[in-house]
Amino acid sequence: MSIFKIDQEKCDKDGICAMECPAHIIKMTKQGPVPIEGADEFCIKCGHCVAVCPKVAFSLEFLSPDQCMPIEKGLALTVDHIEHFLRSRRSVRRYKDKPVPKDVFEKALEIACCAPTASNRQIVKWLVISKKEDVVKIGAHVIDWMRYVLKTHPKIAQMFNMEALIIEWDRGTDRICRDAPMLVFAYASDEFASAAADCHTALAYLELALPGFGLGSCWAGYVNTAARQWPDLAGELKLSEKHTLHGALMVGFPKLKYYRAPKRKTPDIRYHVG
Repeated sequence: MSIFKIDQEKCDKDGICAMECPAHIIKMTKQGPVPIEGADEFCIKCGHCVAVCPKVAFSLEFLSPDQCMPIEKGLALTVDHIEHFLRSRRSVRRYKDKPVPKDVFEKALEIACCAPTASNRQIVKWLVISKKEDVVKIGAHVIDWMRYVLKTHPKIAQMFNMEALIIEWDRGTDRICRDAPMLVFAYASDEFASAAADCHTALAYLELALPGFGLGSCWAGYVNTAARQWPDLAGELKLSEKHTLHGALMVGFPKLKYYRAPKRKTPDIRYHVG
């Protein structure tokens, strides 16, 4: 069975599908597009051929046009919309004492899963800590790790201000998880060289999707580092063997509102001259 099917009545043999295919598994003939030998093996299942066909003539054995979201011109963002959205994004470190509804979060995560991955492997997996008491427990594990680092590697602890964080924790102030009601980890199998990049990109997509649902987030760098170095925390998270965490976000409803976007540094650009 062919990996794709062509509606001959609709196909105008313009060759767009073959031109767009990143794996070059489609070739054009007088009869229209046909798969090359071994197409099943080399197809990365990206769906570009289905997405790019203006005549709705192209279907894959695993994807038909009616399974795809239509791209509506009326919903396209203007440059002003994009600039305002990205400039107004803030890392949220103050959260309301309010749980994140599961259905709301999963809708945001579904959008985040549209993030690009190497060769469209879609290898990113998610670990969600959705109970406040469990988030606090993870914060406590991070503090235990910091106490160990402070004792055994004081110079490293000083670089990352660990002593001050421990003191504040002991006084009742959480600067590790920031009293967030949810933690979200992205992880992937160690067999993929692209695992870290794919997870980071997916987390960035999630971070940008969350404000549309009234949610905010902040990267939890201490948590992710501790999870990779402190056995007690790794055990708490029960990660599968041969999988590595590559990033974490604190997630919740922002407690504060922002009224302006601070300036950032001018881009440091160097154009190559051959």
